[in-house]
Amino acid sequence: MRPSAAARVVAAVALHPSLWVVALRQWRRTTPAGWWQHAPFLPVPSSQYVRFRLITQYGSVDHRIEAADVLNYLSWCKQQPRPA
Repeated sequence: MRPSAAARVVAAVALHPSLWVVALRQWRRTTPAGWWQHAPFLPVPSSQYVRFRLITQYGSVDHRIEAADVLNYLSWCKQQPRPA
């Protein structure tokens, strides 16, 4: 994900405090274990995961990530029952 896309998504989530907890939970779930041992040395999802999500969401890895889609996804996650 490009830095500008990440900034748009973070800004969009920041405007929706009701999604902060679920956003942090999803961020933690998608951050690979041992992220500090591999470039880019940031707690971000793997490029393979982002590629998979882009293909399943938009049908192409070249599609721009839309902040509204991320907000819809987080809202959906929030509505799902928590595992026991």
